[in-house]
Amino acid sequence: MDSTTTTTAKPVCAQEALALLNCAAESSYDRDKCLALLDALRACIAQKKVKKFSLADTSPTGTSETPKSK
Repeated sequence: MDSTTTTTAKPVCAQEALALLNCAAESSYDRDKCLALLDALRACIAQKKVKKFSLADTSPTGTSETPKSK
């Protein structure tokens, strides 16, 4: 099999989830925009029949970034 034709699987509803997370993280939080993105994510979840999400470990050492306490 030629490796140039191999495609990687894209997580289900990844774009919708990412858009919602980025909306919530914006300094100029727009509740109405984020609610519309939440509705889009819910529609994707219903269409694809998603039962549960999980995070992939992308770091080679298994460490993750933790929030800094004030």
